[in-house]
Amino acid sequence: MFKKIGLIVFLCFVGVQLFAQQTVAELQATAQSFMKQGDYSNAILILNRCQEKEPENRSVGKDLALSYFYSKQNDKALEKIQPLLESDQADDQCFIIAGNILKSLDKTKDSERAFKKGISKFPESGPLYNELGELQVNNGNREAIKTWEKGIKADPAFGRNFFNAGRYYYFEKEYLWSIIYGEIFLNMEPSGPRTAETKKTLLESYKQLFAEDIMGKTFTKRNDFEKLLLTSFKKQQSILDNGITPESLSMFRTRFILDWFASDNKPALKLFELQQQLLKNGMFEAYNQWIFGLSDNITAYQNWIKNNAEENNEFMKFLKSRTFKMPAGQYYH
Repeated sequence: MFKKIGLIVFLCFVGVQLFAQQTVAELQATAQSFMKQGDYSNAILILNRCQEKEPENRSVGKDLALSYFYSKQNDKALEKIQPLLESDQADDQCFIIAGNILKSLDKTKDSERAFKKGISKFPESGPLYNELGELQVNNGNREAIKTWEKGIKADPAFGRNFFNAGRYYYFEKEYLWSIIYGEIFLNMEPSGPRTAETKKTLLESYKQLFAEDIMGKTFTKRNDFEKLLLTSFKKQQSILDNGITPESLSMFRTRFILDWFASDNKPALKLFELQQQLLKNGMFEAYNQWIFGLSDNITAYQNWIKNNAEENNEFMKFLKSRTFKMPAGQYYH
């Protein structure tokens, strides 16, 4: 009996010693594993130990604030992130975390100030613009679209500003930019919780753009890029006279790409370059079916896949093998 008790005490002692010998990086990795599992209590336990060892460690401070935030202990989360904001160590993520904590505490003005302060320090952080825009739109502030546009211009490699701006323009009946931004976002995040919504919005945007003859109504107020787009769209419009379907859109968009690249003086846009690449490689129809087919008619889309298995498989391989990011300098709105 005494031997068993002694063994247990010895093992506990060894465990404590091993824990004490682990580096902060090793302990933090363990805590992050608990965070991924949703076990924030254990994550907090370990991260507090990490902070005792290295109180100035920014990464640990952020993880600890996030763990308290996800476990709905917002006051403690704010307590942990506040020192980072006041130090020279703060990065854009610190301001994003702080802004969301303050938003959860219903401190909207403080949350907005945190995001704006972050933007002033990190003016090229797309995530900060996105968070500020979402806060603004949720509070009925129409400045949100200006914020997302600034985010697109400052950090075009970040996709969420494209999503939110495209969605906003759809509801504002500005279908041209709903189409451009929506398709850019779809290529940046081809699978995810917003994919189906974006595909549906794209299909409806094409329908509304031509059904309401928006191109002719406001053409004179458009900028040069928009005029070029709409002029080319107008040339191909007759293709859609019998209805807008994945098949007619595929033909319309094929003619558009051929027309767009027929001259060398058109503004560069990576989205159109992608479409041209897919057209040259025989995958453009599959790409259009992928975007519009499911939203238009699921049975017809399944039949198309069945009858065009090779082309579809090639396109899906391509889709999974690449990363689409918008480069700087291609902002035309």
